[in-house]
Amino acid sequence: MKKFFVLAVILGFVVSFGCAQKKVVAPEAQQPTAPQPSKETVKPSEKVTEEKVPPIQSKELPSSVEEVSGMFEDIHFDFDKYDIRDDVKPILKSVSDYLIKNAGQRLLIEGHCDERGTAEYNLGLGDRRAKAAKDYLISLGVPSSRLDTISYGKEKPLCDEHTEDCWAKNRRAHFVIMKGKK
Repeated sequence: MKKFFVLAVILGFVVSFGCAQKKVVAPEAQQPTAPQPSKETVKPSEKVTEEKVPPIQSKELPSSVEEVSGMFEDIHFDFDKYDIRDDVKPILKSVSDYLIKNAGQRLLIEGHCDERGTAEYNLGLGDRRAKAAKDYLISLGVPSSRLDTISYGKEKPLCDEHTEDCWAKNRRAHFVIMKGKK
């Protein structure tokens, strides 16, 4: 009977401690490779995680639209963020002033990210960045019907170096005036 009791205790320890799973915590700069879409909404001040980014489908512009790029300075974002910083608000104000004075113009806002993270994660983050810029322009009086957004994620970098300065240049929203009929 004692042997059975000792065997049961040993078996209990093996089951309790032998099968425990270890928790692995990834460093902040690494991104998970498989996103889990969530229906939660993310506030601009929250850190964006891959689990909170819904899948994004790529959009194509109609071939009848001519792009005029380079009229406005890009706005930049902090790592893993999509909130509008105070230092870029004057740029957005100049964009809104132009669009209000030129009522026939439409604007495409491109969201871009640095190379870190998965392609799907960066498409979602780029989309949030473009939409944040769009929402700010709407708050300045630009009609939403004249604003379009697209996310390129990490697919169109300005800089290819693997440095923080380079990554900061790639975390941006880029503005393109669209001429022609959509």
